[in-house]
Amino acid sequence: MRLRGFAAAATLLVLAVAACSSGGGSASQAALTPVKLQLQWFPQAQFCGYFAAKDKGYFKDQGLDVSILPGGVDIVPATVVAGGNAEFGISWVPKLLASVESGADMQIIGMPFQRSATLQIAMKDKGITAPADWKGKKVGTWGAGNEAELYAAMKKNGIDPTNPSDVTIVPQDFTMTAFLNGDIDAAQAMTYNEYAQVLEAKNPKTGALYQPGDLDVISMESAGTAMLQDAIFADKSWLAEGTNADTATKFLTAAYQGWQFCRDNPDEAVAIVLAADAKLPKGHQTWMLNEINSLIWPSPNGIGTMDKAAFDRTVQVATDAAILKKPVAADAFRNDLTEKALAALSGDKNGSSWQKQTVTLTEGGK
Repeated sequence: MRLRGFAAAATLLVLAVAACSSGGGSASQAALTPVKLQLQWFPQAQFCGYFAAKDKGYFKDQGLDVSILPGGVDIVPATVVAGGNAEFGISWVPKLLASVESGADMQIIGMPFQRSATLQIAMKDKGITAPADWKGKKVGTWGAGNEAELYAAMKKNGIDPTNPSDVTIVPQDFTMTAFLNGDIDAAQAMTYNEYAQVLEAKNPKTGALYQPGDLDVISMESAGTAMLQDAIFADKSWLAEGTNADTATKFLTAAYQGWQFCRDNPDEAVAIVLAADAKLPKGHQTWMLNEINSLIWPSPNGIGTMDKAAFDRTVQVATDAAILKKPVAADAFRNDLTEKALAALSGDKNGSSWQKQTVTLTEGGK
């Protein structure tokens, strides 16, 4: 057992002593197992299921006291989990696999997002309607592993992203300012965030907000180079210790219940996210949750189940983009804990009848 295992055992001993010397209510609270979840970005509807599971008491019902840690530009969830500072993390699959290749002992245990949300968007006057049209253009990307889907789509269409005579790659920040200023011909955007930011901005030519018809949109799903995003993972060695695998199953059960709640109660779910110190306003979060739900539902094999074909495609794209340089271990992910969580989960686990809402955006997403 590692040191963190001894620390966890000591914590449980203290909790047990406290429970024996306290009243019934205190004992119930003391019996909860404390765990932490490291997000990969700031609080927003992208992580709604976890905030809902905490707010609605689903984690507590599973005997867990979950602390949700916000992410940020300089936070790598795999590093946080590897250091024993969180039991669970959220990460794009290729980024996590790159961390594993570098020595992190991580394993994917849940895959709520079934589809990629990555887009490249362009103004209509740029004439970029297909991946081949990126040739000779200024194309933006955030980099740091986020470019893999884009580069794979370029290579698939005979464009070398490392050759300036083929395409000019422009480093892009996490705003859409450069795109709106015309400094980038095609910008990277997520369906649930940056794309909406553009539609929340005024078109100087019309004085009204930009409309979807003002843009040409290429999704990585349509380009055939989509990669899996927002996996739930844990330290493989930690999972093998004691009852930690059971703790992970309880965590997944509550998290999936949280995602069911976000699907079925979007207005209340957005309010929960806003109360969790979301940085972007209500209108934007409403759009975001609607799009996030579309990444999860339907889940043909049950929410959180990893589709091996999608995983293999993700690995291939990441390998082609040189994010991964070694073969991926056969146990990089496991579905058994999710299967147990689904067995314990009530309600609709597939969301086959779920339909997207129509969300009307306002200036600034308010």
